[in-house]
Amino acid sequence: LAARLREVGSRNQAVAMTSPDYPAMTVVVEELKSKGIPVFSLLSDFASGVREGYVGLNNRKAGRTAAWMIARMAKRPGKVAVFVGSHRFHGHELREIGFRSYFREHAPDFEVLDTLVNLETSQITHEATLDLLHRHPDLVGFYVAGGGMEGAISAIREEGLQGRHLVAVNELTPESRAALADEVVVLAITTPLQNLCRELVRLMVSAIENGPASVPGQTFLPFEMYVPENI
Repeated sequence: LAARLREVGSRNQAVAMTSPDYPAMTVVVEELKSKGIPVFSLLSDFASGVREGYVGLNNRKAGRTAAWMIARMAKRPGKVAVFVGSHRFHGHELREIGFRSYFREHAPDFEVLDTLVNLETSQITHEATLDLLHRHPDLVGFYVAGGGMEGAISAIREEGLQGRHLVAVNELTPESRAALADEVVVLAITTPLQNLCRELVRLMVSAIENGPASVPGQTFLPFEMYVPENI
């Protein structure tokens, strides 16, 4: 990713990308900034304090919202879990923090299990979900904070457990829409992509025409929520 960012930055006036938050990325962002090429982080922040701006959701609020939905819909307290793609994705980390903090503050009778890393792949998520279901019969629900939700959906269907667990995911896709319709999933938190693209282009043009901002910015977009009754 660092090599690709350097290569793309060599032939563009501004760059936006999603990336884990690694020191190597920050170094390249600093290089490009010194050449007058602003870099924007999308969906998951990285190179904080160096990049020109972040555009995406307030991920901590997204995590708390997923927890709120599970805690409010659960018929009784039990175990809950959260999947992240990587511990280096800042957005996933914030969603996990929000998820855990909500239960700690407002639903302490629930037990939040150790965080599961799925590398945002469907296969790993499928296997991890099956293991989670078998090891914890008192599991109430879980939140897939990054990619790979298709694996969780297929695992629940494979076990015939539709409607037995409260599952929250991110983004409305054909798979998550079908899962909402079957009540395999109870909540999909989605990014308003049109607004994101529009705001990103506006910020990129402004940075090119007016130079870098005095303080690196954050643009939080209001997220949308889909449940089985409004798809």
